Amino acid sequence: MALHAHNAEDHAEQMIVLSRRLKGLVLRETELFEARTPHEVIAFIDEKNTLATTYRLETARIAKTPSLMAEASAKLRTILRDETLSLDKALKRNNAAAGMVRKLTEGLVHAIADEAANTRSSMIAYGANGRVNKDATAIAITLNRQV
Repeated sequence: MALHAHNAEDHAEQMIVLSRRLKGLVLRETELFEARTPHEVIAFIDEKNTLATTYRLETARIAKTPSLMAEASAKLRTILRDETLSLDKALKRNNAAAGMVRKLTEGLVHAIADEAANTRSSMIAYGANGRVNKDATAIAITLNRQV
């Protein structure tokens, strides 16, 4: 989704609003991650993803066609630069918090899988020699490493 600006000033103003709104959602998400309540992010994840996609497309478009911002005032370009740096800082903090949540979640999944493997009774199956074997290593459980 692209921004529909009337001129460079309007485009800069819309990018500033977009940057601020996206930064606000990223900061809120980071707070939820740090509070160990990542499930609450679901309330605004679609909006954040839409804004992030729009931001990515617009920054690529501006990089490809610098004339889109060439006529914007120095004041607006400075504000936009500052907002971009602030958003970048918020994204770095968010990435660190998301990594922490990922580690905690993976640890929990591994702990559950280990406990399931430890409490499960031994498998009884026929071996290669045609005799009944007890094989404690045969566990029917699948783990997905992605969170």
